[in-house]
Amino acid sequence: MPATLGELSQVSGARLEGASDCSIVSVNTLKRAKKGEIAFLSNRRYVNDLLLTKASAVILSEEDLKKCPSYALVSDTPYLAYAKIANYLYPNAPRSSGIADSAVVGSDCVIDDSSTISANVVIGNNVVIHSGVYIGPNCVLEDNVEINEDSSLIANVTLCRNVIIGKNVILHPGVVLGADGFGIAQAADKWIKIPQIGSVKIEDNVEIGANSTIDRGAIDDTVIEKGVKIDNQVQIGHNVIIGENTAIAGCTGIAGSAIIGKRCMIGGASAISGHIAISDDVIITGMSGVSNSIKSPGMYSSGLPVTENKIWRRNIIRLKNIDEIIKKIMLKLK
Repeated sequence: MPATLGELSQVSGARLEGASDCSIVSVNTLKRAKKGEIAFLSNRRYVNDLLLTKASAVILSEEDLKKCPSYALVSDTPYLAYAKIANYLYPNAPRSSGIADSAVVGSDCVIDDSSTISANVVIGNNVVIHSGVYIGPNCVLEDNVEINEDSSLIANVTLCRNVIIGKNVILHPGVVLGADGFGIAQAADKWIKIPQIGSVKIEDNVEIGANSTIDRGAIDDTVIEKGVKIDNQVQIGHNVIIGENTAIAGCTGIAGSAIIGKRCMIGGASAISGHIAISDDVIITGMSGVSNSIKSPGMYSSGLPVTENKIWRRNIIRLKNIDEIIKKIMLKLK
């Protein structure tokens, strides 16, 4: 949807430097942008691209304004301003309501007339779907599921029994919510499965990425609180609680009964042990292993950065012998 820079300034709250009537039709990168497009700079790695950009306008900070060869929208938070502008230029396409002929709907369901049930959807019994909900192709909703207003299941999403979805939730393709948690008890020579009788509750304004999975609770529910953003291929175990507005990057694994606070940021491929608690406002950098509770806000890391293999091997040998090395040092100091 085309817009003027004046409109985009109002939408984003950024200060306009340039012609308010300049027309913008799309966004692009600094390197690829051309006339009629807007780009942004929020990472110092791309400052050289700013000098050569052909964009009609750039969203940037006051610090970078003097280097900008085009019109500019100046913001203390360029990436946030870009997000607002991108949403304005690319609004969601309208969807037609109704139930596809190939959909299968069980008994005693309540489906609002304004909702969309796409091709090959299977809906169990006693399911409640509120207004404005979009159920994409090939989704499966088991018995007693409830989906609240304006939520979207993009495609191939599975909601197992008793799962509750809040308002304005987005579930990307392949999401599975409410599969059994990893509940087994060891007998003498085999494993005994423990029934998982809890469910999963997703609160309002949550977004869950493609092929991510959240297990149902063993007794109590697994809970994802308001505003949480979860990337692709994340695994969340049974009875986990994720606090409001926490963001979790791809390939993270969170074991059962972990409690993660509000406004946390968890880097990709991190592993969080079960039965621990993480404070509000914690940042965990990528590929970290978290095996103990974190009680104070701050940034936490673990693991070794990648190095040349022969150096890594030498360092690991030293790490294995560190206790003996410290003892020898302490003896010399006595």
